[in-house]
Amino acid sequence: MLVEVLTTAAPPTPWSKDLAEPRIDPSAYVHSFSNLIGDVYVGPNVLIAPGTSIRADEGSPFYIGEGTNIQDGVVIHGLEQGRVIGDDQREYSVWIGKETCITHMALIHGPAYVGDFCFIGFRSTIFNAKIGDGCIIMMHALIQDVEIPPGKYVPSGAVITNQQQADRLPDVQSSDKNFAHHVVQINEALRAGYLCAANVACINPIKEKLENKESKGNMSLNGDTRDQVRNLLAQGCKLGIEYADERRFKTKSWLSASTLQGQREDQVMQELQQVLREYEGQYVRLIGIDPQQKRRVVELIIQRPGETVSNLNSSSYQAPSPSNYSNTNSGHNLNNDLSAQVQSFLQQGCQLTLEHADKRRFKTKSWLTVGTLTSNTTSKVRQELQANLQSYTGEYVRLVAVDPQAKRRVAEIIIQRPEESFNQVTTTHSQPSYQASSSSYSGNSSSSGLDSETINQVRNLLAQGYKIGTEHADKRRFKSQSWHSCAPIDSQRESEVISALEACLQEHQGEYVRLIGIDTQQKRRVLESIIQRPDGNNGTTVAQSQPTSTPTTEVETNNYSNGNGHSNGSTLNGEIVNQLRNLISQGYTIGTEHADKRRFKSQSWHSCAPIESQRESEVISALEACLQEHQGEYVRLIGIDTKQKRRILETIIQRP
Repeated sequence: MLVEVLTTAAPPTPWSKDLAEPRIDPSAYVHSFSNLIGDVYVGPNVLIAPGTSIRADEGSPFYIGEGTNIQDGVVIHGLEQGRVIGDDQREYSVWIGKETCITHMALIHGPAYVGDFCFIGFRSTIFNAKIGDGCIIMMHALIQDVEIPPGKYVPSGAVITNQQQADRLPDVQSSDKNFAHHVVQINEALRAGYLCAANVACINPIKEKLENKESKGNMSLNGDTRDQVRNLLAQGCKLGIEYADERRFKTKSWLSASTLQGQREDQVMQELQQVLREYEGQYVRLIGIDPQQKRRVVELIIQRPGETVSNLNSSSYQAPSPSNYSNTNSGHNLNNDLSAQVQSFLQQGCQLTLEHADKRRFKTKSWLTVGTLTSNTTSKVRQELQANLQSYTGEYVRLVAVDPQAKRRVAEIIIQRPEESFNQVTTTHSQPSYQASSSSYSGNSSSSGLDSETINQVRNLLAQGYKIGTEHADKRRFKSQSWHSCAPIDSQRESEVISALEACLQEHQGEYVRLIGIDTQQKRRVLESIIQRPDGNNGTTVAQSQPTSTPTTEVETNNYSNGNGHSNGSTLNGEIVNQLRNLISQGYTIGTEHADKRRFKSQSWHSCAPIESQRESEVISALEACLQEHQGEYVRLIGIDTKQKRRILETIIQRP
């Protein structure tokens, strides 16, 4: 291909008065960023890469043979005096034969002759020398004032300046030829790519394909993913990637891909796009890692194999905000509970700011900053809040507490919603949605309430120094026991923990949510209790006015009472309760297994969630939760001797 060559780049010198034009074969490719000056012949299928300088002004002419490639940064020049005889028996300042490779930053200074099928390595220099056919010159070599016989090998860093050295050079080995051939192949592909880029018919289909892939990648990283990335970076977390094919995904055998190195949101998103393209057709999940505590804070699946572009816009899991501690009944009001939270934030030295969003921005989590609250007392902060709420009536408003030392958000509390009027927000002072001292609390009173038994469990766990955690799962994941962790609850204050639990229930309405008690010293779970189900029943046990029985379990009319006056909805008969009491008193561990009708025939039982507790009431609550969870299936009770590692009891307690 004939390209325009910049001849105006030649400076005015004694040799530039009557310079000849370069002669370039139509099949050759000369990059527009290269510099050709003077009488230069470029043969067929030659590649001259960007950044090369071929100046036949002082010494000329130059000859570059068929199929030769001149790589980036090569300089070819010649002295005014001195010539070599080319293969056509004419005089040349520089002769380069056919199928020769001149690699990056090499210097060929005439008079010089380079034969056919030669390889000149990176940063090597050829001056006033002749290189025979088939020679390989490796990197950083100097060849001067000598003639290298054909088929010789010059090692890297060699200085060949007398003929005796040249005559003693070793022959080229097959491994050396393979390396040189590999470099030549790469540059042949590069030449073909350059020619394709200049051909509209060739490049347009490739561009369209790349644009489609880029578009698919961009759409898969939706606003939720961006918000997650932004929050994790703001908290100083490191981001990692894991992937799995469908087989590994079923067994949860994820493979680590890499750690994202970007520190800015745009850099991380670009890296994520590349990862999604690289692992197209596989599961990919984003990992948020707290480097100080060396633990994972977020696991977010951002790509699935069967998803199209349209359904990639909804992520499989949305990690909740650090804490949307808004009360169900009174979270939108400036009540005493919110005032206590504000006072707590001020005592901790947190800065308080406000953010607002209309309904459209709220759906995309695109909050706008109102400003920082400057007051240092609860009463003045309350006045500022009321003034701002009045300014943004009909919008969502949230209070943000920021730790100025750690430079991260410690709480995000929605204090106003569009359906509330300003009068409701500023004058209504309802009681909190839980009553720690009252046993009349009903878990069904609202979609995100906590029953009294759950509150007692929380109180007991906190009193023993355990941490509280939560997990959630939709119906599909619940069947496979694939729970997702919610935001960690760092507080040890009962009111804050319960507010966080209510926020979690509200955020994951229509899903299973379970409470977890964690012993941080022994690094084990001491409690797993389901506190919300998709059918709207919050808690494994619910306070009811009259005792009832569930027909799907083997029950009698006499319901088990937990001793607090609350009868359980999913009951166990007296014989099973006595068996439990005997097993626990002997120090045995309680377990459960379940099976559908098909698996029951083949005795292929599945283990349920382990019951770690040794307290009778908690074990019975866990059993009742298991029965309710596996309605329509066989469920059997297991007594386990952990010392001898054997089962001492297997009894079926539920049938379809």
